[in-house]
Amino acid sequence: MEGEVDHYIILGLPSGEEGAKLLEKEITKAYRKKALELHPDKRPDDLSAHADILQLNSSYAILKDDKARKLFDDLLRIKRDKVRRLSQQDSKRQKMMSDLEVKERAAFAPDPAAKAQEEEERITRKLKEEIARIRAMHANKVAFTTPPRRKEAKVGGRESMDGGGSGLDKQKVLKVSWEKIGEDYSAQRLRELFEKFGEVEDVVIKSSKNRGSALVVMASKDAAQRCSFDRLLLLEACAGISQILYWFCLFNQP
Repeated sequence: MEGEVDHYIILGLPSGEEGAKLLEKEITKAYRKKALELHPDKRPDDLSAHADILQLNSSYAILKDDKARKLFDDLLRIKRDKVRRLSQQDSKRQKMMSDLEVKERAAFAPDPAAKAQEEEERITRKLKEEIARIRAMHANKVAFTTPPRRKEAKVGGRESMDGGGSGLDKQKVLKVSWEKIGEDYSAQRLRELFEKFGEVEDVVIKSSKNRGSALVVMASKDAAQRCSFDRLLLLEACAGISQILYWFCLFNQP
């Protein structure tokens, strides 16, 4: 198509703004030089030789005519402006797209503070679940073992407690046992714990290497029954101690 041909290029001249500044004699000189190169006599075997020389003559005629050349220069300028404008639009569009992508990433990116808060809440929730599980596990480990029938050693000037002959009221006696983990229970510590339910008359401790046990004598049957039925209160009282107590009232045993 004629509109797509750059006549300056056909003559081997620079195009665009530089071509528009060329003098007519420079165009004529370029035409003659190119005509010698493209003359069909020098290219007898080239099938396009005739078409090339016709195009050269046509381009030269346009550039030699002042009005036609000005129109052609204006056409080239408009095309250059269009290319430049499209390039600028592409640059702006690319920048807008880039800015938009940055904003979208920022909008959907996790907030570090919110993420940290969520992680803290998750860990706190898990920790509460584990604490509840451990408390339930220990609450279910209440030992229901038969109290020893043999005579115990004297403690605090009182006779030891056994299954017969001492006249001790079993309904006031609690059998207590615990696993030895870390700090052990003393008679005084057990007394302080069970005094939450009523007056404690005596505490007799019997311990082995890995397990501790004791008989706690309450001053009344009601106090012993409160200990037997209100295990949760005593578990809470033991919350800061490594060992967990297991106990039962002797009068509940066969």
